[in-house]
Amino acid sequence: MDKRTDKITLEAVREQLGECRRCELCETRTTIVFGVGNPQAEVMFIGEAPGKQEDLGAEPFIGAAGKLLNSLLEVAGLTREEIFIANVLKCRPPNNRDPLPSEIEICSPFLRDQVRAVNPLVLVTLGRFATQFILKTDVGISNLRGQVHLTGRFSVLPIYHPAAALYDPSKKEVMERDFELLGALIAKRRKELTP
Repeated sequence: MDKRTDKITLEAVREQLGECRRCELCETRTTIVFGVGNPQAEVMFIGEAPGKQEDLGAEPFIGAAGKLLNSLLEVAGLTREEIFIANVLKCRPPNNRDPLPSEIEICSPFLRDQVRAVNPLVLVTLGRFATQFILKTDVGISNLRGQVHLTGRFSVLPIYHPAAALYDPSKKEVMERDFELLGALIAKRRKELTP
């Protein structure tokens, strides 16, 4: 990466990550879950950390929460092939526990570089940890979701993590509304960029 041009590729970020042993999560993970999708995506989804299925399959959101995410993408007029998905942490915390602040601090430079490499129009943060990290806030997801926030040049749309709707089905309707908002936001951003 050339710091003067501020240009980085996903391949370069993955190379820098290597077989990461920067924190203790390397001792319990099966694999590093780097992220997948369109490297020029207009929309980048950010979750908190891989779960069991993701750790085994080396891809974010492939378990039950991923199936729900796929159906919600349709509400926004998107497909999995159009987006890029990554997590704040690249390794699964034991027993799916919450990420520790030290783990987020160690892993976050890789996510920042992924965002810079993809350079999306919209960042969708899924759940509390991703939202609080991207928006640099302690405010809870319930108070931030359903609204578009700006951070730097990015429009950020916080949405409940799909797993939340698996545990509390009443959140699914709220998430569908948020994904409708996402579809409208993408259309608006595209229009702003059309000469």
